[in-house]
Amino acid sequence: MKIVICGLWHVHAEIYYRDAIPFAEILGVYDEDKQRREEFAARFGTHAFGSMEELLESGADGAIVCTSTDTHTETILRLVEAGMDIFSEKVLALTEEECDRIADAVQKKGVRFVISLPHKYNAGQRTVKMVADSGELGRINYFRYRNVHSGSAEDWLPEHFYERKTCGGGAMIDLGAHGMYLADWFCGVPEKVTSMFSTVCSRPQVQAKNRDKVEDNAVTMMKFADGCIAINETGFVSMGSPIELEVGGEEGFVTFNSLTNKVIKNVKATGEMPVEVELCPALPSPLQQFCTGEIQEGCGIEEAKRLTHLMVMAYQNAQ
Repeated sequence: MKIVICGLWHVHAEIYYRDAIPFAEILGVYDEDKQRREEFAARFGTHAFGSMEELLESGADGAIVCTSTDTHTETILRLVEAGMDIFSEKVLALTEEECDRIADAVQKKGVRFVISLPHKYNAGQRTVKMVADSGELGRINYFRYRNVHSGSAEDWLPEHFYERKTCGGGAMIDLGAHGMYLADWFCGVPEKVTSMFSTVCSRPQVQAKNRDKVEDNAVTMMKFADGCIAINETGFVSMGSPIELEVGGEEGFVTFNSLTNKVIKNVKATGEMPVEVELCPALPSPLQQFCTGEIQEGCGIEEAKRLTHLMVMAYQNAQ
């Protein structure tokens, strides 16, 4: 597959470039910032497209989209119109209306679409899902996901990650997206959402530009029609905290911790004694699926639309 990278705004652009190399031919990269694209191209020994028009005429089969979130819609629509398959960084767009425009264009043009929801294909998370789906836990009534890092506390995130206009928010819409799509995967779409956001690390220069703060410490709680409650914890201000996934039901509990890389269940069927569960094999990442054409369920346009729906609910409540 011949692909291009459209946009270098997101910190994952470099990771995607490296991860795609074994599976695809990368024709080049484009970013509207000339210095950024030329420095990237020089560092990786690839071509820097001089314009969006040059990229669109490159003959690429597909594009990895890493532009700012607020420009996803118009960027993707141009790529789709050129007949390119799309791999998009999450979230897809800032509004549900924009997601609908993208979905309509993808369907009309008949191109492939993949959204980056990688935690659904990791061994630990898949194993917890297997236990939850087995019925061992009884009726599921509790879900919790904690996924944090120290990007603000140690000041290694780029300044533009704190701009509400381009990002749509802070920690929740970025890192918290993983917990959101996993909550959807396990529990579905909630009927009520409650958010608690705070700003721990001050970024005066960014705040002066935008006259607004974005959250770097956040929790969103979701209530479902069947009584289940989900908690999504995220932030840029925590050092050394592992990824934690917990799912509980009327007859048991299962948990995954990334530090130990173990899944432990405690269910009525085993005498309520903690038991380590053998990990399921991980599946290829959404990016690898995109590059090879072997696309699994769970990372398509409908999942992308539901993620934006959940984010809209979370931020509307927080405001």
